Amino acid sequence: MFDILTLLQCLLPEIKVRTMRQLSQIIMAMLAMSGRVTMLGISRWTLSGGSYRTVIRFFQTVIPWATVFWVFFRRHLFCPNDVYLLAGDEVVISKAGKETYGLDRFFSSLISKPISGLSFFTLSLVSVQKRHSFPIQIEQVIKSDVEKSVVSPIPEVKPQEKRGRGRPKGSKNKNKQEVIFTSELLRIQKMINELFKLIANFIPLTYLVVDGHFGNNNALQMARQVKLHIISKLRHDSALYIPYQHPDPNHRSRKKYGDKLDWRNIPGAYLRQSSIEEDIKTDIYQMTLLHKEFAQSLNVVILVKTNIKTNAVSHVILFSSDLDLSYEKIIDYYRLRFQIEFNFRDAKQFWGLEDFMNRGQTAVTNAANQYFLWSTYLIIF
Repeated sequence: MFDILTLLQCLLPEIKVRTMRQLSQIIMAMLAMSGRVTMLGISRWTLSGGSYRTVIRFFQTVIPWATVFWVFFRRHLFCPNDVYLLAGDEVVISKAGKETYGLDRFFSSLISKPISGLSFFTLSLVSVQKRHSFPIQIEQVIKSDVEKSVVSPIPEVKPQEKRGRGRPKGSKNKNKQEVIFTSELLRIQKMINELFKLIANFIPLTYLVVDGHFGNNNALQMARQVKLHIISKLRHDSALYIPYQHPDPNHRSRKKYGDKLDWRNIPGAYLRQSSIEEDIKTDIYQMTLLHKEFAQSLNVVILVKTNIKTNAVSHVILFSSDLDLSYEKIIDYYRLRFQIEFNFRDAKQFWGLEDFMNRGQTAVTNAANQYFLWSTYLIIF
């Protein structure tokens, strides 16, 4: 158990000696304690010199957590021959009361409805070889006034305001690369830029892997602005088009979109792999397609699963902005994104992310970050 304290010696240049002593007391208590992980609970399991007031002092200390995570990762977890992906996701925890910093209503995917609680967005380095996620930056989500505002109802269209089909006269084409980012995308972009400054090209990062919530043109443009390729998932009913092929090379047609893709009848030329396992047939297709909401072509991978006995069919649409990425890597990299969910699970179930009762901004930040740091320890031991 005391070997853990030895691993933390690399953090001394970044945090004060007094803070390191307090952190050591908290670590020993959290590894031995049972029950809810609160400041009072931690103080009851500390050794000599670790009182409740000592625990309070630690949680009220400003700590450069992003630097702490990076130094610890570079010293103990980094592998020079490995390939790392940058994954991002949001975790929501329930919280009662009214005084906790950042308390608001956030959508919880676990119970499929908004709840009162806190939300944290996490950037994580995912190892392709070790198949593990290492949290590297955690930031609390504070909703802006625009995000809190209620969506206004759709105004009623008066009879004289109705117009015929087609484009209005005089309308111009819009540059889809010039988008207005939401507060969420601006926050993520800022986190990525700060991370790049911290790692200073120590690790070459190429891909940003996010879930289907970011399967849109705005998220893609945000990723391209920070020089990353995005890997995500599209809606199952997305309208995808095959690029128009000019029958005559001298033809000057401006037509861009060809036939609309029907995922139930994809041409066999796009089939890359087919397999059958336990009466489930899986067909994997890869192609370069167009979407009218996106500014560029997409490298699309469609997985079609068919139950041989019942003929039930379902499909998943993955995509990447990197047109040269193989279908195997798109599927594998998106599958690796789920490793960040294990960090959320460990932080909630074993390290007290759902238990802490801190209310101030600094105390909430310290609580959340240290629980994610301990979830990383599970990978080592």
